[in-house]
Order: sequence, then structure tokens, then C-alpha cells
Amino acid sequence: MRTVIRHLLALFCLLGLAAPASPFPPQKTVTPERSNAITCLRGLPGCDVSALNLEELNQVSAAAKKRNLDYCLNGSTFCDPTRLAPAELAAMDAARYRRNLDQCLLGAALCVPSLLRKEDAVQVQAGSQRRNYDRCLTGAPNCDPTRLTSGEAGVVEKAAARRNLDRCLSGSPMCDPTRLSASEAASVRVAKLRRNRSYCLDGSSTCDPWLLTSSELKEVREQYQRRNVSNCRNGLANCDPIAFSQTDWNAARSAFRSRNLEACKRGLPTCDPSLLTGPEMAAVSAALRQRGAQKEP
Repeated sequence: MRTVIRHLLALFCLLGLAAPASPFPPQKTVTPERSNAITCLRGLPGCDVSALNLEELNQVSAAAKKRNLDYCLNGSTFCDPTRLAPAELAAMDAARYRRNLDQCLLGAALCVPSLLRKEDAVQVQAGSQRRNYDRCLTGAPNCDPTRLTSGEAGVVEKAAARRNLDRCLSGSPMCDPTRLSASEAASVRVAKLRRNRSYCLDGSSTCDPWLLTSSELKEVREQYQRRNVSNCRNGLANCDPIAFSQTDWNAARSAFRSRNLEACKRGLPTCDPSLLTGPEMAAVSAALRQRGAQKEP
């Protein structure tokens, strides 16, 4: 019996030795001391420097210096320049100058022109001059015309005259007719008459019939008549049958009788049964009976 047990134990040992190794490396337990070191290395609150060994102290010091240098190079408020070496101070000053130069080249309000070197100040001034010229060309309110050269002022004046002409041609209230030449004023007049004709043809309240020629007035009246006939045939409230011809009147009445018959068939309150003929009344009765039958279960 003892021999059997010894054999079984030996077999289990062999199986244990032959078992494949785990593909996952063993997890290292983060001790409280190591966790504190990581906190200190990252510059996080809760760091206890008194618990660090000499190697960890050196690593934490190097990481703090690196973070401070990055803060200073990026212009962060966390930067402490007193901790920088001379070479690092020079790098910080160069980065700060470059940031200010970029702001000045963009025309940003954060630009400090007094910190610029002479050659860079010339470049910044040229960029500011170009931006002001572009603003004046587009009629921007922050244009400073006093900074324009005589050539630039001439181009800007022509651009402003063109914008004013475009506004006048489109009927804008921002048009200044006093700035128009004789030929431009004539073009504006033609555009105004053309717009007025369109307003009148569309039945707009902005139509001025006194600006129409006799042929245009006739055209507008014909268009109004067609629109009025259509309104009456469709039963619209703005129908005006007073000026109808007999043909138009008959067509409008026929359309009305058709609408009335349909309203009666559908049982609508707009139905006027006094206008129905005998056959129409029969058709209405049949339609109502059919509707009632469909509602029954």
C-alpha cells in the first residue's frame, strides 16, 4: 500500500514539472513605498519625500526639474525661473520671444511690440499694414484710412464706390445716391423700374403703379385678372368677382357648385343644400348612406 502511494506522489510531481508555464507574467505587487515613489515622480499631491530612498530622491528631483523646464518653455504660470540653469534660462527667453513674435505677426491683442527686435518689428509693421489695407478694401468698420498710402487709398475708394453701386442696384436702403456718377444713376433707375414692375406683377404691396408705363400697366392688370379668376375658382377669400366677365363668372360659379356638392357629400358644415339640384341631392343622400354603412360594425 505504501509502495502505491509513493508511486502516485511521484507521478503527480512529474505532471507538475511537465505542466506548461503560464503565458501571463506574474503581477508585481505595488507596495505602498513604490506607490509613494510614483506619486512623487509625477508631481502629484500626497507625495512623502521622507519615505524615498536615495535613488528615488534623485529620480524625483530630475523629474521635477524637467516639469519646471517644460512649464517655462510653454509659458505656463507654474514656471519657476529661479530653478533654471543659465542655458535653460536662455531657452525659456527664446521661447517667450517666439511666442510674442507669433502673437504680433497675427495682430493679436496679446502682442507686446516693445519686446521685438528691430528686424522683427519691421516685419510685424508690414503685416499690420497689409491687414489694415484688406479691412479697408472690404469696408470693415475697424479700417484705419489714415494708415493707407495714396495708391492704397485710391484702390479702396474705387472698391467702396463699387459696393455702393451694388447696393443701389439691389435697392438697398444703405445706397448713397450722391456718390453715383451720371451713368451709374441711370443704371440704378433702370434697375428700380424693373424691380417695381416685378412687384406689381406679383401683386406686392410695394408696387408703385405710377412708375409703370402704359404697356406695363396693361400687363399688370391682365396678370391681376388671371390671379383673381384663379382665386375665385379655388374659393379663396381674396376673390374679387366684381370685374369678372360673364365667362369668368360662369366658370367661378361652376367651380363653387362643385366644391359645394363635395362638401355636402362629406357632411361638412360649409354645405349649402339650397344650391343642390335634384340629381345632386340624390348623389349626396347616396354618399351619406354609404358613409353611415361603413361606420356600422
